[in-house]
Amino acid sequence: MDKNIYHVPYIYGKMDGRGTVSVRVPGSKSITNRALLLAMLADGPCTLTGALFSDDSRYLQQCIADLGFEIEADEERAEVRVEGLGGRLPVREASLYVGSAGTAARFLTALLGLKKGAWHLDSSEQMKRRPMLPLLQSLQELGTRVEYQGQEGHFPFTLYPGNNGRQDIAVNIEHSSQFLSALLIAACCAERSLDIRVEGTHGMAYIDMTLRMMEQFGVKAEKRGGDCFHMEAGQSYRHQEYAIEPDVSAACYFYGMAAILGIEVLVPGVHFGSLQGDVQFLRILERMGCSLHETAEGIALKGPENGRLRGVEADMHACSDQAITLAAIAPFADAPVTITGIGHIRYQESNRMEAISTELARLGIRCEQGEDSLRIWPGRPVPGVVETYDDHRMAMGFSLPGLRAEGITIADPGCCRKTFENYFQVLDEVVRGVTG
Repeated sequence: MDKNIYHVPYIYGKMDGRGTVSVRVPGSKSITNRALLLAMLADGPCTLTGALFSDDSRYLQQCIADLGFEIEADEERAEVRVEGLGGRLPVREASLYVGSAGTAARFLTALLGLKKGAWHLDSSEQMKRRPMLPLLQSLQELGTRVEYQGQEGHFPFTLYPGNNGRQDIAVNIEHSSQFLSALLIAACCAERSLDIRVEGTHGMAYIDMTLRMMEQFGVKAEKRGGDCFHMEAGQSYRHQEYAIEPDVSAACYFYGMAAILGIEVLVPGVHFGSLQGDVQFLRILERMGCSLHETAEGIALKGPENGRLRGVEADMHACSDQAITLAAIAPFADAPVTITGIGHIRYQESNRMEAISTELARLGIRCEQGEDSLRIWPGRPVPGVVETYDDHRMAMGFSLPGLRAEGITIADPGCCRKTFENYFQVLDEVVRGVTG
């Protein structure tokens, strides 16, 4: 079998009528990577349970080790133990490689920009294309000198933190909320209290996740007005055992599967009280005709009979990682689906606006781009090979139409190793479970 392609199994109408399908997904990438950094800054040993092991989290773990910290990972038990040093770094100079991990890239840059030393950071070619300038400009306001070894505002670069910067800074988050999350997590390590003024409103659900996790580890940011956070110096993160939620982003592909096939899927550990903004995607599916109920085990979602979805207009600024998922199932709605609040996804692992439009067109589906939106018309996808642009979410999201339309193949399925390395094996197991 060619490992460079995945032939999506067409199963529409072939289900055996079994009851609820239970699907377990890995730990949250967003929570795992935040927890790794918080554990590194904590005042003693932290054990993270339910952790995600993927390319992104392994790059961050390696960077933590390269900074001189004791870190032990048990992939079989999904646990990581980090020996925090109360915000102190064991070394004064290090060379770090963050791969394509956006969270590792932004979070470590912010932290090291506040720690005296010489910090050399490099990345994959994909990450070199993604924006870093707003964060680096904020660090420069704090007195950090940045030396670029390539294009300004992009990897690779070297940070030389200083102590003659401002105590009030601004950061623009229109291209990524990770810039603000990174500064918030790192700010308590600054020698002085900081005020961080925010320009833009993108990704505030992820900011809420960051703030809630900081509080769980014992550090609080004070909101002042609508666009400013005050971080008091002298706070420290507490060591603890910390349980990581299942990845709602990963769960949404299986909820999307339920929506278009008219079956019921339950993902253990996913609840509406989640730290993760992608849980809002389930409410969009509910508006499209799906039914939801929350159990002690997790949320169960049942698609409408025969997958007859309703067309909707959905603002996805709070769950934009699922824009691809909604776009991929939109052809099966009874009216056009309009997705808004997603202009920033042009600057993620791929230009997702362009990738969605191109691949839907390849499958014979009409899609129109706006500055901040996509509009997709109903239609039956034709056979074709979906290009994935080294983007894990394109691979996973566009696997869904092939379950209901014959002849769809996914190119480079291995790109899912970024966050969910065995996604297609899990998908095959679920398919076998519903087809008998």
